[in-house]
Amino acid sequence: MRCNCKRGFPSLQSPPSAFGDALMPPPHRIALAVVPALALAGCMVGPNFTTPKTDVAGQYQNAGHLQAGAVNDAIWWQNFNDPVLTQLIQIGYQNNLSVQVAGLRVLQARAQLAAAVGELYPQQQGAFGSYTYERQSEAAPTNIDGIATYLNVAQLGFTANWELDFWGKFRRAVQANDADFLGSIDAYDAALVTLTSDIAKTYISIRTLQAQIQVAQTNIGVQTESLRIARVQFNAGQTSQLDVQQAQTQLGITQATLPTLQAQLGTQKDALAVLLGTTPDKVDPLLAGGTAIPQAPSGVAIGIPKDLLRQRPDVKQAELAAASQSALLGVAKAQLYPALSLSGTFGWESSTSNGASLGNLFNWSDRAITLGPSVQIPLFNYGQLTNQVRAQDAAFEQSILNYQNTVLQAQQEVQDAITDYVQAQNAVVALNVAAESAVQATNLAMIRYIDGATDYTTVLTVEQAQLQVQNSLAVAEGNVPQSLVALYAALGGGWQIAQGHDVIPESIKADMARRTNWGGLLTPENHAAPTTRTEQFKQTYVPTW
Repeated sequence: MRCNCKRGFPSLQSPPSAFGDALMPPPHRIALAVVPALALAGCMVGPNFTTPKTDVAGQYQNAGHLQAGAVNDAIWWQNFNDPVLTQLIQIGYQNNLSVQVAGLRVLQARAQLAAAVGELYPQQQGAFGSYTYERQSEAAPTNIDGIATYLNVAQLGFTANWELDFWGKFRRAVQANDADFLGSIDAYDAALVTLTSDIAKTYISIRTLQAQIQVAQTNIGVQTESLRIARVQFNAGQTSQLDVQQAQTQLGITQATLPTLQAQLGTQKDALAVLLGTTPDKVDPLLAGGTAIPQAPSGVAIGIPKDLLRQRPDVKQAELAAASQSALLGVAKAQLYPALSLSGTFGWESSTSNGASLGNLFNWSDRAITLGPSVQIPLFNYGQLTNQVRAQDAAFEQSILNYQNTVLQAQQEVQDAITDYVQAQNAVVALNVAAESAVQATNLAMIRYIDGATDYTTVLTVEQAQLQVQNSLAVAEGNVPQSLVALYAALGGGWQIAQGHDVIPESIKADMARRTNWGGLLTPENHAAPTTRTEQFKQTYVPTW
């Protein structure tokens, strides 16, 4: 048996008496019965959780001009200097329904933690009372002269049953719920990371599509002018009808790209409305005030891979999930050992027997007291309990591997985002040169066509190239901030927007308070994240209230 012993109940007050001092048996008997139990109550079977070892790289690869200094990605969207983007993220934080659901899960986990702490005290306690009326038959042997007797019996008192936590079953359950509670806070933070990045990506997609639409409209203007020149040349007898038809075909193809781009733009606006927790008709006014694609900042710090263990909420959540499963393994192991309980009742009992009166119910002489320990030892179901331990052990090992895999995936996401960001910037540089050349080529080709030095096929080719390269440039200019947003999200930034605020709005808390007595749990201090997070779980049985 592996037993991790600590004295007493740290961070817990002594369980209150269910009976009251005046009603207890002599103090020396209580000491003989309870003191050994409390001494053993610090013993907990099962493993004490430690953070699993993980494979973490020393630095990121192919980071280019990115800086390895301290990461400053808490409110990363402000680095784009786009007031519209900043406003949208603030609105999303306040109104997004998925984030509010994640906040309610924090309250749910907090209530479950409080329920688990309650198991450390007498698990069953309450008051009882009864009254019975009995008429005995005239033929009853106890009756004299065949006269029926009547009996009234009244009882009133209190009862309690307390299973002592010898092996840490209840304290391990508190640890599991504590880790689940802290994990729910990290899940809420992870939802904020996802929300802020999704809003930014959707906003950038909208601006990119608007840029593509502008490119198409500009080229439609160029090609419309080309069609006019082709008609002039044809009417002057200098060219054939073929040039006019080729110009008309190219113009129609370019015009046909607009509906597709407009449909994509509408889809992105609808997606943004959901992220903002509003309806699609309210999106356009929020987007007013600018159409440019957000520009990435000149300097970006990415830190080192080990920073992810502290920054990314999903990594911390995976660690706490392993901590919770470790405690549940201890709960399962504790089921293998004898359970000692203290049970007791105190009350008054009176009847009309032997000339007594129910009015004597509260006489001290009519008191009734039962008090004593009981032991339950698993015997015939021992194999079942052992297999439950094995199942929990397998689940614990899975949670360790999941944590290690989460760390690896986090590094992959950062590395992929770094590569995408660096290469997107390289693509923009190359496409800028190509776009300038394409415009010059189109102008030169048209001059030569007017002069009769070339046919319309050359004009057609350069116009197609200009449209393609300008559209590719618009997409590439959008890819730069998109990949940077992905990098910020991979580094774990964005959840800090909630610092200093509650996890759910006041309006929802008001509704919940009207429905249910939440006590003080709706107060932020009673469900907010503790400063030390995981370290607090490791150092104490229960969180600081």
